[in-house]
Amino acid sequence: MNRTAFNKKLAELKLEHQKLINRRNTPVYVNGVYERYKYPVLTAEHTPLFWRYDLNHETNPHLMERMGINCVFNAGAMEFNGKTVLLARVEGADRKSFFAVAESPNGVDHFQFWDYPVVLPETEDPDVNVYDMRVGWHEDGWIYGVFCTERKDPNAPQGDQSSAVAQAGIARTKDLIHWERLADLKSPSPQQRNVVLHPEFVNGKYAFYTRPMDEFISTGSGGGIGFGLSDSIEHAEIREETIMDAKVYHTVNEVKNGQGPAPIKTEKGWLHLAHGVRNTAAGLRYVLYMFMTDLKDLTRVIAKPAGFFLAPQGEERVGDVSNVTFSNGWILGKNGKVFIYYGSSDTRMHVATSTVERLVDYCLNTPPDPLRSAACVAQRCELIRRNLEKGK
Repeated sequence: MNRTAFNKKLAELKLEHQKLINRRNTPVYVNGVYERYKYPVLTAEHTPLFWRYDLNHETNPHLMERMGINCVFNAGAMEFNGKTVLLARVEGADRKSFFAVAESPNGVDHFQFWDYPVVLPETEDPDVNVYDMRVGWHEDGWIYGVFCTERKDPNAPQGDQSSAVAQAGIARTKDLIHWERLADLKSPSPQQRNVVLHPEFVNGKYAFYTRPMDEFISTGSGGGIGFGLSDSIEHAEIREETIMDAKVYHTVNEVKNGQGPAPIKTEKGWLHLAHGVRNTAAGLRYVLYMFMTDLKDLTRVIAKPAGFFLAPQGEERVGDVSNVTFSNGWILGKNGKVFIYYGSSDTRMHVATSTVERLVDYCLNTPPDPLRSAACVAQRCELIRRNLEKGK
């Protein structure tokens, strides 16, 4: 390709990229609890061209994509310097994930990545992969990122290239650019994924939501959303985990469940967003569900609506790992508006919007799961009876 053709093709790529970045997003699905939006807020195509292409005609005369991006998903979220920022999980074509900041002026569209991805320091035992960061301010004045760090299982049999050990990595920053890596969280569980730092001190200690697991994929005898305290954050260690929301047979979280982002504090309790996993003939199905905990006793669940809050719809059902919705980021904005960011099928990022008022109403006034078909029918018949008495 000569230089003229090279420049023409590059101009076309830049134009298409800008169209994508500037595309307006609008609500298309409203169920009273939340609004879902027409377009994903982040995809692989949102990543800058200069992350993927060598833009020098001398070294890349055919304008080839040298370092491909496979997908962008499972982003932490926070407000920073008046903008909405997502700490996205970006997975390269090489299957390695890294973190990158994308910002938006309104939280629903015009997301644009910062020039450089996050340069995350390594520990003495380097991570093979890192992903799914929960990010936010803590009462101590730092922004913390808690994420999954994955390493090859040193005890795996020879030839086994899939067994892994997952733990919770911890890093902190003040500007989302310069990060200090702290020691990985220690806990009684052999593996930890989906660990979340509570935004406030609890009895002068750092509080974590955990997900005890015996194996990398299977929870084994563990499982459920746990809670534990640590005296230190620099060398965080939980000596005792309390299961606050356990796995339950024949529910949306019968296989495993985990805390999503850090909870939101309201006058009536802490709002929690979590993911639940069940098995199907087509494989694991991930959905989002909600519950509330007491303001003082953070391990006491005071409300938990039955079933899922949000599940994959349409194109969200298809991707690298299909039939999945997963959230590790939400933002409480002005006037009580809540922006809920979720990944679909380990491929792309979406947003749904609601309000604290609606989410609290949903949690407190939606019937809980009675755990038996007959009891579920009785609940529905009671709703039907009340509606018919008032007139359809």
